Amino acid sequence: MVLLAVLVALLGSCSTVKVVTDVDKTVDFSKYKTYSFLGWQANSDRILSEIDKKRLRDAFIHEFERRGLEPVAENGDMQITLFIVVDHKTTVTAYTNYYGGRYGMYHRYYGGWGYGWASTTYNENDYMEGTLVMDVFDGSTKDQIWQGIVTSTINENPAKRERTIPAKIGSLMRKFPVQPR
Repeated sequence: MVLLAVLVALLGSCSTVKVVTDVDKTVDFSKYKTYSFLGWQANSDRILSEIDKKRLRDAFIHEFERRGLEPVAENGDMQITLFIVVDHKTTVTAYTNYYGGRYGMYHRYYGGWGYGWASTTYNENDYMEGTLVMDVFDGSTKDQIWQGIVTSTINENPAKRERTIPAKIGSLMRKFPVQPR
């Protein structure tokens, strides 16, 4: 159940989104007119709710429509797979406060006796980082022609997913070789 909540919130974070892409520069993307969704790699969608799968699907459909690409049930000019990974991470922060002073005489070459104390406070923050990988293949040759990866800290607030999932998919698709019309 915890994993379900984590992946449901994968794209529901308010944090910074990191996008990395790779493209086959020999491919003419203007020749592609249709796309089909091949499914989720390694059943990585099992922990997503049906609502969030629909949000993801609708966000991708919207982005592809903006680029003039039409969805087909199978055998699209481009074929797409998705994969989701979640990593558990920890950050450590430290804060040191110091209070002190000096006794005795002060001279520019020596400073007298000193006193003081310091305390350092360490804080650990556990969080989840989610990564969505989108692989795009040529429908006829089956060669990979593009890969997009979007990574973000997971915010478990379900109220934000409806707005942030499309925004994060939009961030990923801004790097897609076919720009909106």
